[in-house]
Amino acid sequence: MPVNAAYGFLNMLARLVSDRDPDYLVCADDADWRPQWRVDLVPSYKTHRVGVPQPVLDAQMPVIAEVLQAAGIPVAGVADWEAEDVIGALIPRCPGRVEIVSGDRDLFQLVRDPDVVVLYPLRGVSELSLINERYIERKYGIPGRTYGDYAILRGDTSDGLPGVPGIGEKTAQALISRYGSLSAVLEAAMTGDGTGALGKVRRGLDYVDRATQVVLISNEAPIGEIDMTRPSGEATPELMELANKYGLKSPVERLLSALRR
Repeated sequence: MPVNAAYGFLNMLARLVSDRDPDYLVCADDADWRPQWRVDLVPSYKTHRVGVPQPVLDAQMPVIAEVLQAAGIPVAGVADWEAEDVIGALIPRCPGRVEIVSGDRDLFQLVRDPDVVVLYPLRGVSELSLINERYIERKYGIPGRTYGDYAILRGDTSDGLPGVPGIGEKTAQALISRYGSLSAVLEAAMTGDGTGALGKVRRGLDYVDRATQVVLISNEAPIGEIDMTRPSGEATPELMELANKYGLKSPVERLLSALRR
């Protein structure tokens, strides 16, 4: 069976642990990448990805989870919730500064200086872009904690989210920049004369209400108790048996070496 994805993931994780030296560590899993409750709210949500087969990757996900758990690294996933929601639920429990490593821009909405940042991969994990509030302000021209508000208005074609009709990227940026938040934009839309961009927002209130529930990352995923303490890097017989079984001895040894202090 192919193990290229597992091989690469474990190597990247070893590099991350070595470079970032975390005290706590957890991997968030997409137990459901397209929850029905989100589809019920916005039927086009991730529709274009339905039926796209990924047999090689899908076959390796259980291998990755099995090896991580044997290494003492928790894999957190909950039925009917996406990995981003798992991360949203984990953050309040995390002591100290949190670094989220992900190529999913949706997670930019969780950024809170100086406590929560996103490390966005540019070239594997050897080159990471630090996403903080200043980056969001500079890149998108909006207050650093309003990426979620901006995404609701703008939409996201990669997730099948159309956005408010007539409100594109530049208009969404202008509205959030001027009014400071989505709630302030909605208030202005309701008290305005119904023309221009605010009029489009007023006519799109039903979409805004539904998209708010779809786009904003929840912190209510029932993740249960999770021990995120960095494991000691012990080469247990169970772990090494799995490493040999799947031909992953080299990346497992790199990961264990990175975990040891």
